[in-house]
Amino acid sequence: TPPAVHFKNTVKKGWDFEDAKENGINIDESERQTIKTHLVQLMCTTPPLIQVQLSESISLIAKTDYYTNWQNLLPELVQQFNSTDQAVVNGVLKTANAIFKSFRYVQRSDDLYRVILYTLNGIQAPLLALLKQTGQSIQALQNDAMQLKPRFETLRLIFRIAFSLVYQDLPEFFEDHMGEWMEEIAKYLQPNIFPLLTDADEETEPSPVDQVQTAMIALLSHYADKDEEVFVEKYLGQMMTLVWHLLLNVTAYPKHDNLATTSIRFLTGLVAKPMHNNLFSDEATLRQIVVQIVIPNLYFREADEERFEDDPREFMVTEVEGSDSETRRKCSQDCLKAMCRQFEVTTSICLEHIQSMIAEDQGGKNWKAKDAAINLMMGIAIRAESIRGVSQTNPAVNILDFLATQVMPELRDANHQSRPVVKATSIKFVATFRNQWTREKLGELFPVLISHLSSPVVVVHTFGAYAIERILTCKDESGVKKIRSTELMSILEPLFTGLFTIVEDPDQNENDYAMKCITRSLSTAGKEVVQVTSIVLAKLTATLGRVAKNPRNPQFNHYLFESIAVLIRNVCSLDPNATASFESLLFEPFNLVLQMNVEEFTPYVFQVLAQLLEYRPRESGLGDAYSQLFTPLMTAALWEKGKVPALARLLQAYLRQAGPSLVDHVQPILGIFQKLLTSRQTEEHSFMVLNAALSYFPPASVELHLPTIFNIVFMRLRGHRTPKFVSLLTNFFSIFIGKYGAERFVGILNGIQPGMAPMVVKDVWASQTRNSPPVQRTLAKTEVIGLTRLLCDSPILLADGNGEAAWAAGVGAALKLVGSPTLKDSNVVADLGDEENMEVSYDAQFSQLQFAKRPVDDPFAEITDPVATFCQALSRLSSQQPGRLAPLIQQGLANDEKLLSGFQALLSNKSVTLV
Repeated sequence: TPPAVHFKNTVKKGWDFEDAKENGINIDESERQTIKTHLVQLMCTTPPLIQVQLSESISLIAKTDYYTNWQNLLPELVQQFNSTDQAVVNGVLKTANAIFKSFRYVQRSDDLYRVILYTLNGIQAPLLALLKQTGQSIQALQNDAMQLKPRFETLRLIFRIAFSLVYQDLPEFFEDHMGEWMEEIAKYLQPNIFPLLTDADEETEPSPVDQVQTAMIALLSHYADKDEEVFVEKYLGQMMTLVWHLLLNVTAYPKHDNLATTSIRFLTGLVAKPMHNNLFSDEATLRQIVVQIVIPNLYFREADEERFEDDPREFMVTEVEGSDSETRRKCSQDCLKAMCRQFEVTTSICLEHIQSMIAEDQGGKNWKAKDAAINLMMGIAIRAESIRGVSQTNPAVNILDFLATQVMPELRDANHQSRPVVKATSIKFVATFRNQWTREKLGELFPVLISHLSSPVVVVHTFGAYAIERILTCKDESGVKKIRSTELMSILEPLFTGLFTIVEDPDQNENDYAMKCITRSLSTAGKEVVQVTSIVLAKLTATLGRVAKNPRNPQFNHYLFESIAVLIRNVCSLDPNATASFESLLFEPFNLVLQMNVEEFTPYVFQVLAQLLEYRPRESGLGDAYSQLFTPLMTAALWEKGKVPALARLLQAYLRQAGPSLVDHVQPILGIFQKLLTSRQTEEHSFMVLNAALSYFPPASVELHLPTIFNIVFMRLRGHRTPKFVSLLTNFFSIFIGKYGAERFVGILNGIQPGMAPMVVKDVWASQTRNSPPVQRTLAKTEVIGLTRLLCDSPILLADGNGEAAWAAGVGAALKLVGSPTLKDSNVVADLGDEENMEVSYDAQFSQLQFAKRPVDDPFAEITDPVATFCQALSRLSSQQPGRLAPLIQQGLANDEKLLSGFQALLSNKSVTLV
């Protein structure tokens, strides 16, 4: 199928006009119409492998064209519901399902509802008819597995499509016909039906029946979550009973994991709502849920043991908090949390079982019972959580006593090979309730956790690193870290010994949890880390040299570079001369990465080089290594999308450090600016390069190029006027005016086209700032200063009527900015936020190193109070042009009384009067 794959890839890269322009693909309008006219029919008449590619192509086109530019798509798909070929029916259903998924998990809007309404009108009745027809066929073909299998896939797809159609709101048709949908669902939510489709020996792959039941219960959960009245009143009781009995009959095999978790989620949603309390208020019902549903799904299974031993990283991913993975254990614990909130007796029921499960393990006879008991305790003890961990616990549970009597004995067992699963769960318990432990208790726990870093069991030492990293983010009620740098320093040696033992183990895949813990430890240690810098950096660079030859784990690589970046920040912020030591250690492995063209690493290398260059003392210039690197950076081919953000940052650092010495490169740098400007993905970095060139090159070296620069940006504006682009453009205007003055700005614009300056100020700049003002303080300040100098430092706009209209619009925009909360506190300094508690993470597109970030450049750093500057400049202009400004200001405020009163209060506050 190479031609089909090629066709799909061409559509993927070239159907959207912006993508097509960037990828050099041209599909003209006649070709587009021909494709859309024949594509559905072609998909329905091709072999399965080609059909898959064409189905994906339809979905890709639909992203931009459905429905307004492809109105025959839906009727053609629906028409194929009548096909006698089940493969064709399923093909169009898969395509429809892929298209309609876009209705889920998005914010409501009029446009979205228009598309949904159009879709409903075209598909809702045929979909229900297909559901009934498929049900009849299944009843008639009960003894024919070959015929049943594709029809169960039809059912599954119908219910996934229905889920998308009702996701935002319950449509009237679905409400009116809910009885018919529920009647079909009730036929299939039975245990052990259609044995022909079930392989009793299969343990991992769900059967067609399992998949249909899972899709049906997901739809029921959605109805229950939305409290759809007709569903709750007429069908909820029946459906809950069906799901309950089905759940009691699922096996412990992985093949039933999705069905089990979806069913438990359905019950959890009901238990969590007081409106359904009558369904669960009987203590016997609660006991039945705990005994028959929750506890069995907390027990460690044979499949879990296999993952624990054979795929430890996958096991960790599903077990740590914040994971998107839906495991039986996690869903059961969430169910318990809901039960405990609604029914206090749940806690006492569970405590009884915890005691009996611990008794089962007396003398170490049943570690699975002990493991389940700890998980059961975690389920009932958590009352509320946030992204920072557990924020509230169940007052009826004593987690401190449980820690002392049940968890610590497991953790203090020095035999690493003994009961590793229980050890891992015990470490998880410590990490889960980290916010509840006092500073003193954490001081006791830390050495114990560090001891488990030397465990040969991957999950155990990984959980140890995970727990330490999480604990290092904890703060007390006053916002002070529970583990401070001074406290960490006393245990830094054994901590780093344990972590680097994990990282340097050649038999293990790169352990990103251990590397993340190194990053967090270095960050917490702060300036105290200076004494171990050379040892740690040597280990990090050795690790870099090793993994660069075969990068396997993107998260590990990310935290490796974060660790290097935080070391540089901690040391070089104290002593800029220390950059020389870092350069001597890092340039060799960095050169290796660049020579080998290790795609995964080059964006990181460029960010760290930029960070070092920014800390480098200004008087030391660039030095030989940076000077030699600069010319290759000007190679256009190097500026590919994934590298652009890091390269732009590095180029900016070069210009800041040594702009005047790089004037011979003005032309290629402006060429890079022009190249980046052609893509919406890189336009932000295009302006980053341009603004740096304006700010750090001597004006004379750029002067000749200014008209060309403005022509280029206005050409882009004409074909690509998006809010983001216009905000970048107005920021550029402000920086330009600050550097070259208002008269030069107006002169260039009017030189391109007479009268262009007032038009741009009024219709582009003022319009953007009024409707979508910057929310970041430095950007808002930059615009205020730019507008101040344009409006007040030179009265060039007040020369005629068009200029006065532009001046009025500009002052209205400036007043919107100076009155905004963004600029309210004139003493606020742009910073990087709380990096100590910032969640560093890997991103497949471009991974920003959080610890290598720097504040947004302030081109007007010498001005501390932009609001006062604006008011004083306006006052000066008013005294020069008495009586002229007041009506223009009134016009600019467009009778906005709130803005006017705010402006008057502002003048009074700044002791400024207008004449």
